[in-house]
Amino acid sequence: MKKSLVIANIVIVAMFLTLIGLSFSNAQALSVSADSRVIYSGDSSKNNVSFMINVYQGNEYIYEILDILDIYQVKTTFFIGGSWAVRNLDIVREIYARGHELGNHGFYHKDQDTLDFDANVQEIDMCHKVISENLGIEMTLFAPPSGAYDITTVDAATSLNYKTIMWTRDTIDWRDQDRDLIYNRAIKELSGGDLILMHPTEKTAEALDDILKYTLNAGYTPTTVTNCL
Repeated sequence: MKKSLVIANIVIVAMFLTLIGLSFSNAQALSVSADSRVIYSGDSSKNNVSFMINVYQGNEYIYEILDILDIYQVKTTFFIGGSWAVRNLDIVREIYARGHELGNHGFYHKDQDTLDFDANVQEIDMCHKVISENLGIEMTLFAPPSGAYDITTVDAATSLNYKTIMWTRDTIDWRDQDRDLIYNRAIKELSGGDLILMHPTEKTAEALDDILKYTLNAGYTPTTVTNCL
């Protein structure tokens, strides 16, 4: 009888601890997703949208993308990976010289939700210093690589005076090398304040002309992330 009672108590305690763990985990997940410091869209009362471009690898299509943006007189935001910037400073300078906004995309493109506070700070700050020391500007927007962040990431970004930027919609152009698919994902049910994630891929470059043409004809103004906020 005593043995059965002990086992029953152990089971109850285990269930209680599990419930606490699940509750804490769920609460943490909810607090991250509901964190007002994490921005998924801009001002929906205006017709501004941003085709934000995250850059960490490849440089073959960036000039083509820049030329298309110039044709339509569109300025946007390029989130730059620090280690990529070190290897491609001339391209970073060209992006900035053409009037585009630069944002921080971490240094080594790590999943920042796996890092502690100090490591988060290091990733963001290393990228910041590459740009500030070479271009003399202070970036204020941070796009977590792969969209991976947690409360610690946001705390670290905030401590460095950065806003954490996610996206309203993702073209997934890095995975799906399909021009029409990228086009449809970019413009389907477009709304004011939308932040549309892109990368400098071949098919994105092919689709960009039609994306901008549609956006302008629909009465929207493609612009920087800051102008959307």
